Amino acid sequence: MSTLVNKDTVPRASRRRFHASGRPWVPYVFVAPFVVLFILFLIAPIGVAIGNSLLAQKASGLGFGGVETIFAGFDNYLRALRDHDFVVGFGRVLLYGLVQIPVMMVIAAALALLFDTGLVRGTRFFQFAVFLPYAVPGVIAALLWGFLYQPSVSPVVQGLAKIGIHANFLAPGSVLWSIANVATWSTVGINMIILFAALQGVPREIYEAARIDGAGEVRIALGIKLPMIAPAVLLTTLSSIIGTLQLFNEPQVLKSITSTISSDYTPNMAVYAATTLDRNPHLGSAMAVLLGLVTLVLSVIVLRITRRRNGVTDGN
Repeated sequence: MSTLVNKDTVPRASRRRFHASGRPWVPYVFVAPFVVLFILFLIAPIGVAIGNSLLAQKASGLGFGGVETIFAGFDNYLRALRDHDFVVGFGRVLLYGLVQIPVMMVIAAALALLFDTGLVRGTRFFQFAVFLPYAVPGVIAALLWGFLYQPSVSPVVQGLAKIGIHANFLAPGSVLWSIANVATWSTVGINMIILFAALQGVPREIYEAARIDGAGEVRIALGIKLPMIAPAVLLTTLSSIIGTLQLFNEPQVLKSITSTISSDYTPNMAVYAATTLDRNPHLGSAMAVLLGLVTLVLSVIVLRITRRRNGVTDGN
């Protein structure tokens, strides 16, 4: 005995799934643009950099026949690791990150928590004011702060001198922290927005229950709000670590107004100097690959530390 099924009685969603089941390639069409762009602009450049790092240029014909490219293996990596200024640059940015990242995160978190309390009037205006420096390009920000750092023209330096404080923001011992100040001024806003958006997703009933139990606002902020937005804190921390190791714009701009910043002051500047000034793209590629590996290792370490603190194991 057969049963006749009227087409109009079949739910539309079921018919849609039935028709799609006959075209299994449809999902891949939607994913293809991302995959193509990912390969072209991320995977391919990494592959080119690794390939270039294994090559070297050698003069041929007793120096009169031009230059030929030969396979050098890991010679460029060994040369980069023996470069004292390149290695010192890593130590410099790590010291910079150990100070700048916590300071920036504390300021961003404090502002996000303050705006989340609802006690600040004109929240939208002040959020925009804090976020505005992020919209200023890094080069422009470095130029603006460079004007404030130069003793001959800086109203800040001249004002401090009038009250007996002789500050030199471009001295060898302070220029690194002057760079950190520029980076902090530029990035606090975007991190504050990310943390504030995460706070808006936390159910308000949790705060009310804590207040009923007698918890104060400070305890709620430190014991409830920050743990609830731990993924957002991790995201901003990782992006800050990556940005620290890629530090380039601020010291490169300030280098033009002070001699305390060398052409290889940071690893990224060393890559640029080796590739353009020394015209050795193969050595520059090896330095870039090493920089990427250090960034990857530090990111994995931070992720593992965070997962262990949150009680998450790799098996979960």
